[in-house]
Amino acid sequence: MKYERKPEWLKVRLTTNENFHEIKRMMRSKTLHTVCEEARCPNIYECWGMNRTATFMILGDICTRACRFCAVKTGLPTELDWQEPERVAETVEKMGLKHAVVTSVARDDLKDGGAAIFAATIRAIRKRNPLTSVEVLIPDFQGNWDALKTVMDERPDILNHNVETVRRLSDRVRAKAKYDRSLELLRRAKEMQPDIPTKSSIMVGVGETWDEILETMDDLRANRVDILTIGQYLQPTKKHLSIERYYTPEEFALLKEEGLKRGFSHVESGPLVRSSYHAHEQVKSAQQALSH
Repeated sequence: MKYERKPEWLKVRLTTNENFHEIKRMMRSKTLHTVCEEARCPNIYECWGMNRTATFMILGDICTRACRFCAVKTGLPTELDWQEPERVAETVEKMGLKHAVVTSVARDDLKDGGAAIFAATIRAIRKRNPLTSVEVLIPDFQGNWDALKTVMDERPDILNHNVETVRRLSDRVRAKAKYDRSLELLRRAKEMQPDIPTKSSIMVGVGETWDEILETMDDLRANRVDILTIGQYLQPTKKHLSIERYYTPEEFALLKEEGLKRGFSHVESGPLVRSSYHAHEQVKSAQQALSH
């Protein structure tokens, strides 16, 4: 069933305040990119304006993949900026972040997929901000497990990699990514550093069934994933995948229950939830669960 109009619960108030403008100025002055802007995240006003949180997007703003759900530009990147980690660390310090989230475009043009820059960014943030926890949301590095090890050796506080959708739809929704390779990455990350929480995300509304969502949860738990986020897919432009269905807040609440039943230490589930939404709240619950 397709809806013509966006339901009330998906309408976001576009309120900007001094925090919002200050963060925008900081990002521009340091020539940094955020996934908040590039992926047109609906929570940017809440995260920047109210919570002073942002998700840094390193390795440039041009992705080598063209996933059918994502608004980030695609093409051949030219940027490899070894000063970028230091600028991210400076901005984390200026923003006074307790929890920093770092993601990237997919860089299939690089042998290590950009893992060395991820590692350098974790080190730079920790050096300047020893009390700040660091979460990385990484691409699949095309199954280069040495690249994954480069990141895991820096011991991020959370290792995040998104499966995005159910097995049946994966090839249609994600360019070049493989459902089983994503599961393997999450499993290997946990094998490398068993005490580091792992996290993944599913977006709903692209044609999956309820049972397929539950199967995806089971697949993630079978690979020892600790944290799950579930949100509504929103079509960024007419060229992208169309929305097959809007899930209600009540359905998201049921999905949260299903996730907790399966043993995830934390489930963030709601229409506007995105992978980094309320990320700062997830660190403690995951670490507490792992310590028991």
